[in-house]
Amino acid sequence: MTRIKKLEMIGITKTFGNVIANRDINLQVEAGEILGLLGENGAGKTTLMNIVYGLYRPDSGAIKINGKPVSLSSPAHAMAQGIGMVHQHFKLIQNHTVLENIALGYKDAPFLFPTRKVAHDLRRLQENYGLEINPDVYVWQLSAGEQQRVEILKALFRGADLLILDEPTSVLTPQEAQGLFRTLSRLASEGHSVIFISHKLDEVLSICNRVTVLRHGQVVGTKDTAGVDKRELARMMVGREILFDLKRKDVKKGGVVLEVQGLHVNNDRGLTSVSDVSFDIKAGEIFGIAGVSGNGQQELVEALTGLRPIDSGQILVNGRDISRASPYTINAMGVSHIPEERIKFGTAPSLAIFENAVLKQHGNRAFSGRLFLDFASIKEHAKRIVSNFKVRTPSIDVPVRTLSGGNIQKLILGREISGKPSLLIASHPTYGLDVGATQYIRSQILQLREKSVAVLLISEDLEELVELCDRIAVMFKGKIMGIVAREDLNLEHIGLMMTGSHARSACEAGK
Repeated sequence: MTRIKKLEMIGITKTFGNVIANRDINLQVEAGEILGLLGENGAGKTTLMNIVYGLYRPDSGAIKINGKPVSLSSPAHAMAQGIGMVHQHFKLIQNHTVLENIALGYKDAPFLFPTRKVAHDLRRLQENYGLEINPDVYVWQLSAGEQQRVEILKALFRGADLLILDEPTSVLTPQEAQGLFRTLSRLASEGHSVIFISHKLDEVLSICNRVTVLRHGQVVGTKDTAGVDKRELARMMVGREILFDLKRKDVKKGGVVLEVQGLHVNNDRGLTSVSDVSFDIKAGEIFGIAGVSGNGQQELVEALTGLRPIDSGQILVNGRDISRASPYTINAMGVSHIPEERIKFGTAPSLAIFENAVLKQHGNRAFSGRLFLDFASIKEHAKRIVSNFKVRTPSIDVPVRTLSGGNIQKLILGREISGKPSLLIASHPTYGLDVGATQYIRSQILQLREKSVAVLLISEDLEELVELCDRIAVMFKGKIMGIVAREDLNLEHIGLMMTGSHARSACEAGK
């Protein structure tokens, strides 16, 4: 196999029905280079890389390796050409060992004792790139960062010269992310190419040599990272100026709004997912929950909003016990909720915008009489939300499913705030949004804080938590490892707690 010195995509176009995912895209990456690929959600980044990896065939255009046209008909063919890809959601078999996952499908493994040769070659790769992992451990026993290492090792084991990484830091602790960057720099120094897909501008600027920006399926431009800043990249991504400096005012805290005491919650399999969790949130305070996805955050939110029964413990809102109250009752007590899955749980996609604007509130006197809904009042209310929260839509009569993710999130936020809550529970409120919508949602959350609303913010984005929160709790395997005040924030300590260290031991390890 010839080493990849240069990969070119020329005039690549890909459509799905009437939707144009990629239009006439030109892109190139050379040996020893880390190329960033930026774009807001739905810009066509993943589709383009799936074409490079052989998962999709382009409708038109060409791919060249070292100047020669190639037709990449499948992932196996792409791997044979020296192209590897680590997907955002890993493709490992959980109940197999690391060694077995790497050996599976490896065509050069001997018929007899295949794992013996694989183990020998794997040790060499691990030593060379600092990707230490126990080959005999089952994948389900590994952290997200360790599973990512297995995916990278698997690609390198099969001779990948070009490595594609799709949102690689979205499930990593800060320490794991730094370890990944060291590995990528080592790979580039040895002549490998890397395409780094991300929405985190600071990461792209720190690790990449060049960056290509997509918008609406087209290339907006390619820049050397040494000569560009994140404001310019953001402007290229969304087509307008983005202000990154949020004004966070000093706010006097009020009384306790939410109090959680010794909470235990089971998951859908009947196993404990929230274990002895206790915390409180005051009026005018943003309280963050950090942690890698799957450590009990979702079950905690569902318990607090009445969507999941608790096993034991107590939940108090403004001094009233809501431990076993219904979602309707909890909402009526002034608790608003921005769910993680905005389309599935936050809206009724086939209903019109004006109908979605009063979900959970349609029984209020402002929107209904004794027998019938007051559609004139409902539509006026919807128009105010659309105007005040800058929801881009041709009409309040169109179905919600026609809106972009960012505009759906603005609609949900406007609806939840319009009820004048005393507590807002926001679960991953900016996930998948472009930088403009992200900054807008964050500014609105800060404004709620100024209005003495208590906010529980669950996010995997540490930058977001640090920017917004007064205190941050870290969850690991259903337990709170520690609660850190804003003035004591240390990302290294938080990263250690995300891997299971308690607050005190994390501080000691970080000295």
